[in-house]
Amino acid sequence: MKEFLKKLIQADSGPEAGELEASGVIQEAFEGYGIECATDVWDSNRANVVARIRTSGRKKGLMIVCHHDVVSPGNVPWDHDPFSGLELDGAIYGRGATDMKGGIVAAATAMGQLVSEGVVLQGDIIFAATAGEETDSCGVERFVKNSTDLPDLAGILIPEPTGFDLINAHRGLLWLEISTTGKTAHGSQAHLGVNAIGGMARVLNRLETAFDFSTVTHPALGTGSLSVNTIAGGKALNVVPDFCCVGVDIRTLPGQDHQALMTQVQDFLDTLAKEDVQFRADVTIRRSVAALETDSHCRFVQDVCHATDIHAVKAVGFTTDAPSLTPLGVPILVFGPGDGAMCHKPNEFIRIMDLEQGVAYYKQIIRAFLT
Repeated sequence: MKEFLKKLIQADSGPEAGELEASGVIQEAFEGYGIECATDVWDSNRANVVARIRTSGRKKGLMIVCHHDVVSPGNVPWDHDPFSGLELDGAIYGRGATDMKGGIVAAATAMGQLVSEGVVLQGDIIFAATAGEETDSCGVERFVKNSTDLPDLAGILIPEPTGFDLINAHRGLLWLEISTTGKTAHGSQAHLGVNAIGGMARVLNRLETAFDFSTVTHPALGTGSLSVNTIAGGKALNVVPDFCCVGVDIRTLPGQDHQALMTQVQDFLDTLAKEDVQFRADVTIRRSVAALETDSHCRFVQDVCHATDIHAVKAVGFTTDAPSLTPLGVPILVFGPGDGAMCHKPNEFIRIMDLEQGVAYYKQIIRAFLT
């Protein structure tokens, strides 16, 4: 198990490298257990890997869906090579160790051990490691689109690092790009131009008050939020800028309609344009992921609670690939090893004891549902 995770960390699957090499590591591990596995490749280096244990099908199956892409190591120096898979003091270090290659290894190892132990399962297990969760969810959307041979499913597990909390709800995200346009002029004759940054200042001065998310609440998730997280504009100090752009990160609650929010933002910009004939602005959606909420009283959730002896579910603010799986029409839980606070940070690591506990939990869940 440890060597599997080390090899998977060493297979850089960041935004430049793609997931193909990491998919090969995962496929090799499954085939080593004698488990059917195949890799779906596109755009030369993007890849999903799907494994399946086929059974008599007397019981509904389980699906385990992970992502094997990672964010870049960042610019802050690490104490160790971020792609070394270093084992030190009871932990394994490297980019993706927690988010979420540790969860991949724990789930795959659980499946492999059950096969090696000769456990007779009565329902299929489908495992998928998909591309692009950190950017655009392209892999999970491709997986769902191409999944034409699925059994009836009891539910789906997503082994994100939750510290073994059972997560049944999380906020969604709506990433918008708002741009303002103007007209260039020499800085000494600014009155001859239309300043796009000035136009964006009007947007920013009123955006947060125009969208007050405190009026909509959820009992477990609280309120949504809006944050302007990027800005770019202007090319030279002596040129009136004709373009400015901001990135807006909106976090949403179950039931909030992203297209309706987009329409509200456009109406807001139209109002500003009516107040100033020189104001020009556009808005585009960069990414949209719905919120997740699985009924905590449904049979799948209750059976997972019983199998793990964890009898409370929680909600979190971050977003996963889970909403992209809702077209499959089955309940979803997010549950995995590792401390979520380590995600995307320098010196990311996962404790080996947590990996081992993850294997034990997944074996308990699989046995409870499929034997």
